[in-house]
Amino acid sequence: MQDSPTAITRKFLQANLQVHPDVVLTVLESQDPTLIDAIIKNVPKDALVVLPRHIPGYVNERYEPPLPHTPVKEDSAGTEDEGGSDNDNAEGESPYPNEFSRFDLPEDIEILAGSPSELNGGAEYTDFAYYFRNRYTKLAKILRGRGEYIPISALTQTVRYRKQQVCIVGMVSEVRNTSKGHRIAVLEDPTDTVNVLFMNPQLQAASPNRDPERDRMRQELFAEAERLIPDEVVMIKGTLSDDGNIIYSDTMFRPDIPPMNAPFRSKEPAKAVFISDVHVGSNTFLKDEWERFSDWLVNCGAKYLLIAGDVVDGIGIYPDQDKELTIPNIYRQYEVFAGMLQKLPHDMRIIVSPGNHDAIRGSEPQPALTEIFTKHFPPNVTLVENPALVSIHGVRVLMYHGRSYDDLIAMIPGASYNEPQNMMEEMLKRRLLACTYGERTPIFPAKEDKLVIDPIPEILHTGHVHITGYKKYHGVTCINAGTWQSQTSFQKQMNINPNPARAFMIDLKTLSCELYDFSGDSPTLVNL
Repeated sequence: MQDSPTAITRKFLQANLQVHPDVVLTVLESQDPTLIDAIIKNVPKDALVVLPRHIPGYVNERYEPPLPHTPVKEDSAGTEDEGGSDNDNAEGESPYPNEFSRFDLPEDIEILAGSPSELNGGAEYTDFAYYFRNRYTKLAKILRGRGEYIPISALTQTVRYRKQQVCIVGMVSEVRNTSKGHRIAVLEDPTDTVNVLFMNPQLQAASPNRDPERDRMRQELFAEAERLIPDEVVMIKGTLSDDGNIIYSDTMFRPDIPPMNAPFRSKEPAKAVFISDVHVGSNTFLKDEWERFSDWLVNCGAKYLLIAGDVVDGIGIYPDQDKELTIPNIYRQYEVFAGMLQKLPHDMRIIVSPGNHDAIRGSEPQPALTEIFTKHFPPNVTLVENPALVSIHGVRVLMYHGRSYDDLIAMIPGASYNEPQNMMEEMLKRRLLACTYGERTPIFPAKEDKLVIDPIPEILHTGHVHITGYKKYHGVTCINAGTWQSQTSFQKQMNINPNPARAFMIDLKTLSCELYDFSGDSPTLVNL
């Protein structure tokens, strides 16, 4: 048995393996000195990270990481910590409708993308090529409606198009300012790369013959060029230089949502409630506010509850997190959350996706929460991946926790955590939930880019930033409800003021939206 988490981690590193925090916790609690070697032998050769499923017996259930507490009995009210098991039926019969099953969905719900799937192993370097080629292909197909484009190699390897108007579709591999204050982007497609120059009209000499309308268009183009970020896909129309090395841009298009997009509406009356970032286990979790929300759900008229990640606060997510936890064990956090779910209306369908604080792979797309953490969840809960596209009465809801907010806010001028609705608009313009590889948002390469926004949803439901956001953009309802924890010490350092204890409710027949605040003695409507 190793003496500390550091010593356990070091032994895995000596085997050239990184290790998931839950594996470290399992070894620490197992009191088994041979478990580390057994786990290492069970790790596939191509894997880089040791995951819980690599623990011997994990798959065939002969071994289960120990829980450091006595399981809550079925006849107990379970009032420990923030929640516990419900006890509505002492006779042993399920209080949930017979048709409710975690795996058999009613006809009014369909998981279009993001159904639970097996965890993938380590990534090969070739997967990156597949991943970005798939992204390019998907977004280029959307952009094709803007005009016919030609391969970049036709511009760089022939003289035919020099000094001619050309149109290309490329992925941004680099973007920078020139020494004179203009903007240059390097675009690539599967055939070659080319430089694109965006002239800054404010640096051009004044002339009485200049066209004010053309100057306005150039200024708008340059403003959009300043918002270019790596790995997004755009269409460029402009003039190829006489040496074929650069395109002087006239117009730029993003995949975007069509302005005339008409969202689908449910034919039957139905309402859904949207929340995220519950953070069970944190010392800033708002227990009283949650209980008011739980009581309100009984008579609010909604049949569906969608939770977009970070249902627990997790373990080891940031330095010294253990000092801010009331539940320092990850299994217990999920069990307490399960008890909270059991107290919600039994005839309500609940859909849960993970976030970066949850005990699952951090790189996106994130798999659905696994059985080891969710076995106490009631049968009216459906688990999905992050992101996931869910159809409710035909209304498509794109659930995404929102880790990429951190990257968008860092790279887009004027972006702010206080206006998450504007960042959702940026996602929709690019048709990408997470854009840039290698930044704060880890992306798992695969043969398909599941972060491309296609098809167009009626509702984009996010979380992560703990601040309320609402906007209608080209027919898409963008919402971010906030959080269920008060301001954390990290948020105080960053001067971020969260909007806690809030929930959106949307009428799926009209797509009208209401925001409720549960921080007072009774729920109140918030003006949107």
